[in-house]
Amino acid sequence: MLPYYGDVELMKQAVRSVLAQRNPDWRLVVVDDCYPDPEAGRWLAELADPRVEYLRNESQLGVNGNFRRCVELVRAPYFQMLGGDDVLEPNYVDVVLAVFAQHPDAAVVSPGVHVIDDSGAVVRPLGDRIKSMLAPSAEKSTVLVGETLAVGLLHGNWTYFPSLAWRTEVVAPISFRPGLEVALDLALLLDLARAGGVLVLAPEVAFRYRRHTESVSSVRAVDGRRFDEERDFFAEEAAAFSAHGWPRAARAARGHLTSRLNAIVTIPAALAGRQWPAARRLVRHALG
Repeated sequence: MLPYYGDVELMKQAVRSVLAQRNPDWRLVVVDDCYPDPEAGRWLAELADPRVEYLRNESQLGVNGNFRRCVELVRAPYFQMLGGDDVLEPNYVDVVLAVFAQHPDAAVVSPGVHVIDDSGAVVRPLGDRIKSMLAPSAEKSTVLVGETLAVGLLHGNWTYFPSLAWRTEVVAPISFRPGLEVALDLALLLDLARAGGVLVLAPEVAFRYRRHTESVSSVRAVDGRRFDEERDFFAEEAAAFSAHGWPRAARAARGHLTSRLNAIVTIPAALAGRQWPAARRLVRHALG
């Protein structure tokens, strides 16, 4: 599933990476959330590949709404939510299907990821180096479940959401929480953990995640809106995990250390842009 709204040329790269899979047993559904440029639909039709389907929403649903629609449209036993600016390695389908076969209880598979910049070059920004430090060792397949999974994700979400492959029968009934735009991926993973879902971290690199400054999360971070959402989200999670009987997860949600650190490192950008209200919100989030 590819929820689409954005750069047409990057979307074409994403689609070409699907077409280049060594394993041909896949179906791609591009769900256009009313992007003004009609080029995406025209180009996809020209491919004339029966495995590729293009749908355009009747009205704009927004990030969360389009993600939920994509989940509703899934018909396969496994699915992935490919970012419109990300790239699959040619082995992606083979890697995730092999892990699901090896771990029949897995609800989600997290393969190895390379981070790339706007030009496609592999990079290692500070945030991604911290992610790798927070992630469990991936020298071999690692199985995570329950409070241990939740605590690790709350200390710092080390996953790359578009790279994840999901088991439909487990994940579709949960889906994305309405109202979230930045924390919607973490919320789904935490809801899955509460429901007993198993995440398998696989070592083999099968995905390229594009890191650039124009993403929804990056833009919202600079003006503080990201952290407004995250502050409310972590408070709700702390209460929910306390009620669920997972005290370590509740403490991790109340601390949300990496979210606070992210706010701190974003403050200089807000100050440089003279975004004084945003800077105040960032300081409040970092200290609150």
